[in-house]
Amino acid sequence: ARLGTDQLRSAMEALRAAGRAVLRSPRLARHGLGLRRRRKLPESWADMQEPLLEGMCFTLKYLGMTLVEKPKGEDMAAAAIRRIVATARVGARKFQKVILTVSPRGISLQDADTKEMVENISIYRISYCTTDKLQNKVFAYVAQSQESGALECHAFLSPKKKIAQAVTLTVAQAFQMALDLWEATHAGR
Repeated sequence: ARLGTDQLRSAMEALRAAGRAVLRSPRLARHGLGLRRRRKLPESWADMQEPLLEGMCFTLKYLGMTLVEKPKGEDMAAAAIRRIVATARVGARKFQKVILTVSPRGISLQDADTKEMVENISIYRISYCTTDKLQNKVFAYVAQSQESGALECHAFLSPKKKIAQAVTLTVAQAFQMALDLWEATHAGR
């Protein structure tokens, strides 16, 4: 869907605000998983294609997963997040801290303590991502399981609302970049 001028301006301002929040966040893993130590998140997210190609890293807590019936939709995601958060509150376990890396290839999850790879999700298997309106520190995505083919909603808790929004916006940028790369490779055919 194409945005109007006012919508685009509003979206870009939201991206800049989220980018500034990410720059100020001490918990953001800015230089892990292939990012060079000197590289910081650009002030203008429109100029972040090179860092995104390498992968943007965020340190989050994994809340859990639930199966969903639809690949996308705000109501479906909100209901799935409510189920995940309710289940997470009942359990007395400590949440797994993960480094979530977003790139045009997809999302990779690495255990923050052991540095062990947890999962690697192709951008083509992800159908939806969101920051929940009520649980505004929660980022979630829906992806098709490689093993079973079922649709799974995975939710993560971020330290701040703006970081959850930044992850969502970074995934959206990764989708666009993946589409641009795909179109560029298929243009000559």
